[in-house]
Amino acid sequence: MKSLERSGLLFALAGFAMLSFGDVVVKTMVGQWSPVAIAAARYVIGAIGLAGLLHAREGTAVFRMPHPRVQLVRGAAVGMATLGFFSAIFFMPLAAATAVTFTSPMITALLAALLLGEPARRQTWVASAIAFTGVLIVLRPNFMAAGWAALLPLLSALGMSLLMIGNRFVAGKGSALAMQFYVGAFAAPLLLVAAAAFHFSGIEQYVLTWPHWSVLARCALVACSASCAHWLIYMGTVRAGAATIAPMTYVQLLVASLAGWLVFGDRLDAWTLLGAGIIIIAGLYLWRAGSAPAASGKPAAHD
Repeated sequence: MKSLERSGLLFALAGFAMLSFGDVVVKTMVGQWSPVAIAAARYVIGAIGLAGLLHAREGTAVFRMPHPRVQLVRGAAVGMATLGFFSAIFFMPLAAATAVTFTSPMITALLAALLLGEPARRQTWVASAIAFTGVLIVLRPNFMAAGWAALLPLLSALGMSLLMIGNRFVAGKGSALAMQFYVGAFAAPLLLVAAAAFHFSGIEQYVLTWPHWSVLARCALVACSASCAHWLIYMGTVRAGAATIAPMTYVQLLVASLAGWLVFGDRLDAWTLLGAGIIIIAGLYLWRAGSAPAASGKPAAHD
């Protein structure tokens, strides 16, 4: 059992690290194409690839998706998250944007209370207050440099939280591969519409041009790496459990910080590091609060 758990942790570690690798690839495209177009291309390519793989493994019946309205919400949520994060790293350091997105577990817990009627525990409110203190510290220097664009990672965190809420409604209604395809199938057209809309917004960074072939190649690379990353995280969850692998997500901040420094020359100031540390502490506190009852033999509370 221990070996299975260790292998699960390694799968999750590799998956979360690969997600950050994709973020690094996206940041190399800053100034070369609209971030919304990059997000749309990533999901169009991903959805096509997943459709072929899903058809080969599960046949045509799987394309009759369960709860299409919820799948639409999931696709819109992941589109919002991707649009927010890809845009954010065009304006601010990768590690700073990544740190702010770690508020997602706290936002999910609050939304679960608001939308699902789940009781919000005292630990949830404490963790949320701590996390948003960290957000304010992280955003302080970045807000002066990037302006309102510094709030984009919060949009990404909100999108991921809405996706998690949607996932609860469709849990067990299909394979992990099918659920990943359903998200991409709705996110891709929504992001294409968003890319066209932003083109006419008058904001220079969002104006559509014909991209260099290397930009499309990198979009395809991100689509492949993200799909592989989600599969690795899924395998880690199956082997070790969601609660066990949860802290592994913070490897993303380590990879983002290291890559930002080595590849892009981003040097995080002490305030950003302090804020990121506070957000991580809040997340770990919420995780421990949720897993402690299970460890003591009592039913685990769920946010």
